[in-house]
Amino acid sequence: MRYPRHSVRIARYAVQLFFLILTVYVGWRFSQFVLHFEVPGNPFVPRPSSVDAFLPIGGFMAFKYFILTGIVDPVHPAGFILFVAITGVSLLLWRGFCGWICPVGTVSQYTWMAGEKIFGRTFTVPKGVDAGLRSLKYILLSFFLFIIGVAMAPSMMVLFFITDYYKAVDVRMMKFFTEMSIVSFWVILALFVLSFLYKNFWCRYLCPYGALLGLLGRFSPVSVRRDNEACVHCGACTRHCPTLIDVEASETVTSAECFGCLTCVSRCPSKGALDVHVRKGQKARRISPFLFPLLLVGFFYLVIGIGVATGKWHSKVPYEEYQRILPEVKKEYDSR
Repeated sequence: MRYPRHSVRIARYAVQLFFLILTVYVGWRFSQFVLHFEVPGNPFVPRPSSVDAFLPIGGFMAFKYFILTGIVDPVHPAGFILFVAITGVSLLLWRGFCGWICPVGTVSQYTWMAGEKIFGRTFTVPKGVDAGLRSLKYILLSFFLFIIGVAMAPSMMVLFFITDYYKAVDVRMMKFFTEMSIVSFWVILALFVLSFLYKNFWCRYLCPYGALLGLLGRFSPVSVRRDNEACVHCGACTRHCPTLIDVEASETVTSAECFGCLTCVSRCPSKGALDVHVRKGQKARRISPFLFPLLLVGFFYLVIGIGVATGKWHSKVPYEEYQRILPEVKKEYDSR
């Protein structure tokens, strides 16, 4: 299929922008929900359940608890649903969530793109140091897999789920950014500066969620493949890859660092040299690169739709509990 090579990139930017705007809107709605309980007379705004997307550790805990008991965490059920949606997307469509949906990945991308505009380039970490730094996200992932996946028993999870801390953990996450400590401020500033200079610094070196999705993506039947006969070896795919993969040297892109962003496909000037393929038995079938985001977003919202339809999306914490807990959280932060 012939298509304008820039249109794939434009489609990605549009999807990223949609989810970024949606995230900002959800954050604003959640802040209004919290203000209702903190400021007398502030109008009530229903809690947006999708804010649970920022609680991946809770989502992982809820996932394990569901596997062992068949019960969905009633406090932050959307965290469980979103964890299933995000990991499921990665199993089917490799690390496409990172490249198309994740708002943190989008902000990281536009940060280094701004740095590239200013300095005329981005900087690279020496290969030996780069490999060592990339191991950090896997070390963090291993820690969470051990603590939650191995050491934490269901009885311990239940005791945690019923605590006031867990019921307000989403509020605490918000306040981490809105009322951050001096240490948090300098850490975030340092990450921003590093993201300004190096491509996807957080995603590449520190994000344990991305590490998990990268490993799951290795089982995906979808990949980018290169036809060596059609390839003109211009190097555009490797040069523009935001995750620094040597695409030109690969017959099939299998790296766990691949975001599934299809930048290499959109930058390739040679028809048929780079395409998206779906593995079917011993053969691979070429598909349109425009089908990839449709499948990605479609599956993501399919899982969310199932969660909504089965009543496993909205929190079961009653209004009176928030009325009791959230003013106490405000006092805690005001006293710091």
